[in-house]
Amino acid sequence: MKNITVRFCGDSGDGMQLTGNMFAQLAAEMGNEISTLPDFPAEIRAPQGTLGGVSAFQVELGHEVYTSGDKADVVVAMNAAALKVCTLGSHFNHPQAHFDDDFALYHRHAIVIVDTDSLTDKDLEKAQYHTDNPFTELGIPESVQIVPVALTTLTKEALKDSGMDNKSVLKCRNMFALGLIYWLFDEPMDKAIHLLEEKFKKKPALVAPNTKVMVDGYNYGQNLALNVQQVRLDGDKSQISNCKCQMPTGHYTSIAGNKATAWGLIAAAEKAGKRLFLGSYPITPATDILHELAARKDMNVMAIQAEDEIAGVCTAIGAAFAGDLACTSTSGPGLSLKSEAIGLAVMAELPLVVIDVQRGGPSTGLPTKTEQTDLLQALYGRNGECPAVVIAASTSANCFDYAYEACKIALENMTPVILMTDTYLANGTALWRIPKLAELPEIHPQTVPEELKGHYNPALRDERGVRYWAYPGMEGYEHRNIGLERDAEKGTISTNPENHEQMVLARKHKIEQIANSIPHLQTLKPSNLKTSDTLLVGWGSTEGHLHAAANEIGCDLAHFNYICPLPKNTHEVLSRYKRIIVCELNTGQFAAYLRAQFPDVHIEQYNEIQGQPFAVERIVNFVKNN
Repeated sequence: MKNITVRFCGDSGDGMQLTGNMFAQLAAEMGNEISTLPDFPAEIRAPQGTLGGVSAFQVELGHEVYTSGDKADVVVAMNAAALKVCTLGSHFNHPQAHFDDDFALYHRHAIVIVDTDSLTDKDLEKAQYHTDNPFTELGIPESVQIVPVALTTLTKEALKDSGMDNKSVLKCRNMFALGLIYWLFDEPMDKAIHLLEEKFKKKPALVAPNTKVMVDGYNYGQNLALNVQQVRLDGDKSQISNCKCQMPTGHYTSIAGNKATAWGLIAAAEKAGKRLFLGSYPITPATDILHELAARKDMNVMAIQAEDEIAGVCTAIGAAFAGDLACTSTSGPGLSLKSEAIGLAVMAELPLVVIDVQRGGPSTGLPTKTEQTDLLQALYGRNGECPAVVIAASTSANCFDYAYEACKIALENMTPVILMTDTYLANGTALWRIPKLAELPEIHPQTVPEELKGHYNPALRDERGVRYWAYPGMEGYEHRNIGLERDAEKGTISTNPENHEQMVLARKHKIEQIANSIPHLQTLKPSNLKTSDTLLVGWGSTEGHLHAAANEIGCDLAHFNYICPLPKNTHEVLSRYKRIIVCELNTGQFAAYLRAQFPDVHIEQYNEIQGQPFAVERIVNFVKNN
């Protein structure tokens, strides 16, 4: 095995996100590639012990990690409801359902650690069991290695002299489970303790009890040598080990997509010599971008929490007019509300970065689940002929790169750029090599040249068709910018029909010419494959799943980060293949877009809209059986 997948699951209040993040971060620091999937309900807090309240965190670690894993090799189930949801998957509400390889969230040879203290009659009733034996009722096969551990009792014993109340003691159960997992993976406890101290440095009173419980969990596994049929990967250790990857030297960290996005914006502002401005309104799952930038006043960042989505984008447009690197962040419902103002930025030809962290919809929909359903809205969701650049990140780590690229394109081409991420990328984490500012591409804002001082005409454009940026305070470049159509020669208001058509085509050409400066589309081939007549196609966050599927199928992959405009060689690449399958988490929006651009190319579709990332196995089965 090159990779191992671990799933932590329990009540929303059991600290599964914290536990999973700590395990993933230590795994990354020990030289593993990682990819994570936080999976939690939208409710603030469902009733304790119920099926609707199960929160989970899944991480895949090892070498050549492309996804957060289809199915878990190791599961920690903190209560009866978590055990049921993990065993039955999407069928957990079916009264007669039992373990099925197609739906279970773990393999039939997995290790499942269960808190036996949370399997009382009351717990089983709340989780809608019908018998007093959950393992038999769920039909868990004998090949699954059940590890019963009295997590609650052991945690209480560990902290019996701490002076903590019972409620506070129970909140430490997750640390006992984490210590046990650290033993199972033979992770160094000194580094684990240091990581825990960093996590709780703002709450020092919690460091000692959580450290003790975590160490006790590790020692419990060590001293009792738990009766687990261990997965041996290196032949030397009795615990689970894994293949460490060889990576370029540098400083690494695990990073979530939203934080990477925020840091990409900061880096771009530094490189461009601009102050960064974010006008935003809180919305799941994009709010962490606002949080991160609000804490970065030391980097000359100005972050404004506006009263609503419209005010957020309008303050950003004002900042763009004033000469700042202006951004706004949102999710699908907010992108709808911002559409008119984005049209103003298109007409005024101002640089603006709009970040859309997609979630399940429409309306409030599935606010904590992932989808790719905003693509057509990003491409066309504005009145009039209103072109804007659309790009998409494809990993939690490269949210940094594409946030930076969105800023570069906006500043150099005087246009709004919509950056698409989604819940999977935003909340998930990946291993990331921290770049040096000097390594990043240069950014040259389209500032008005000195020779135009005193006789500046706002209608002037460079050889690419891009207008110049002059802003308040620049003496000699006074002008008026408007949302009404302007005269192509003078920049004044115009309602002339021929002029309007000329300006529509000028704005369209400005976006199209950006294709000259973006990378050509590259295809990925499995290392043992010379030629293939099948091409998987995707965009955004599905890259890892499609990469893994292409390797297993033995076919090529073309993954798009630049969507409008498309890479210049897109048609040439697509024309080389007999079979093209576009895979996306919607009903076929990118497939429809490609058909419109290239009507001579035959395209098949594979689509899912379940609020979850793809499963590699399902993509493979579709390609092979259709």
